Amino acid sequence: MARRFLALGDSYTIGEGVQEAGRWPVQLVDALVAEGVAVDAPHIVAVTGWTTDELSAGMDAADLAPGWDLVSLLIGVNNQYRGRGEDEYRQQFGTLLGRAIALAGGNARRVVVVSIPDWGVTRFARDSGRDAAAIGAALDRFNAIARADAGAAGAAFVDITDLTRAHPDELADDGLHPDAQQYARWIERIAPAARAALAA
Repeated sequence: MARRFLALGDSYTIGEGVQEAGRWPVQLVDALVAEGVAVDAPHIVAVTGWTTDELSAGMDAADLAPGWDLVSLLIGVNNQYRGRGEDEYRQQFGTLLGRAIALAGGNARRVVVVSIPDWGVTRFARDSGRDAAAIGAALDRFNAIARADAGAAGAAFVDITDLTRAHPDELADDGLHPDAQQYARWIERIAPAARAALAA
């Protein structure tokens, strides 16, 4: 019986600017299936621009029920982009993580948290005169919160932020979001965590 995968997030999870096949949740399923792991196409609840509270509202609207074999969570870039604080992120991310665990049948080991990419290194940020160092430092603080919460809960945390910094030109046409090649790099790290989650 095929496993069920729920992907929660924002533009990075829905794959803004790439074809459906290039989205990282879709690439992840393709990689798992190629290894002989039966997984259904991902059910994605993500919209470009969503913050933590907007994802929560989107989950409400999606009327999700527990029973997912794998749940991913990648959220927070728009909180930082809009200048919203770390305390708010900590509270709202913690709530979202708890909801993700509940949707995974209460098994935190079936939840994979993915770090927020660094958009400060992108062409969009350079062309608009953004402070790359300040953006990177803020995202590091947000990611530290997500990492700590995931660890405390027993969920996996996969850090892909350094990949976006190491390959800043692997971008979609908008000059801001990753391209399919960048997402493929993520899969090299996410796939092992996903396999472990599915075995939990």
